[in-house]
Formats: sequence, structure tokens, C-alpha cells
Amino acid sequence: MDLKGILSISGYGGLFKLIKQTKSGFVVESLIDKKRMQAFATSKISTLDDIAIYTEDGEVHLKEILKKIFEKEDGKETINHKSGSEDLKKFFIEILPDYDRERVYVSDIKKVINWYNILVGLDMVDLEDDVEGDTESSEKEDLKSNEIEVVEEKEEENNNDSKNNPEKE
Repeated sequence: MDLKGILSISGYGGLFKLIKQTKSGFVVESLIDKKRMQAFATSKISTLDDIAIYTEDGEVHLKEILKKIFEKEDGKETINHKSGSEDLKKFFIEILPDYDRERVYVSDIKKVINWYNILVGLDMVDLEDDVEGDTESSEKEDLKSNEIEVVEEKEEENNNDSKNNPEKE
């Protein structure tokens, strides 16, 4: 599940996909009705990848919360975000029991549930993407470490050559 290109824009309901950057902001497309619009640089724009929920011990990224909801609901939509406050709090306690009740408001819970339902409705929540992403990132790290080893070996060879053959210096 890649949340980098998915945006939340303050003052607008729903979620948006980043299309391109312009001089004065961004062109975005609504995930719900596919309409495009301009989001200005003065708007409060957040990528879902950057959002986290406060807990008693720190923060939990939205991606982790969406995974927990997905697992709890077996990949189906969850309760309506317009449900009563108590129902929303009960549901969120099941998902994230140690969320900070002083800093996480019912409006935040509503947004998370609404975003989850939108993403599930569009088939954009997929736990298998994360497994592939983890494999890809570990493969990239392996390649980087191999590249570093090759560079270090070449440096050693160059140093040995200059020691053995002082005329090259």
C-alpha cells in the first residue's frame, strides 16, 4: 500500500491523487469522482504517508492503523464515519488501544475511518504490496552494500599498486 501520492486537503472532503505540480500549487484528482482541481500552495495539504496518530508511547503511522483495520475487517469496509462519537471511540480502541485520548479527537477518528473506507472501496488497501516493498528495499540495501564493498576493494587495489610501484605516483 503506497500512500505517498494520496493527499488530504484541508477544507475538502475525501482524498486526492497528485497529478502534477504547478507554479502556484498542485493539480489533484479526487479519488471519489475523478474530478481534477487546483490545490494552491497556501492550502494545508498532507500526504497520507506523513500522517501519524498519537499514542501514549509516541506515534503510529497511518499506514499501520489502516493495516490493523484491514485485518480486523477482513478487507471489507468498516463502520460509517458518521456513526456516533461513542461508537467511533469504541471501534478505535479495538484498533489502537493505547491512542492518546487527549490529543486524538473524534474528528481525527472520523477522518481515519473515512479514508480507510474510501481506499477499501477503490481496492487501494493491499497488504501484499508492503511485503514486496520490504523485499525490494532489502534488495536495494544489499546492492548498496555490494557496491560499497566493490569500491573499497578497488581503493585497496589502487593503494597496493601505488605502494608496489612508486613510479606511478
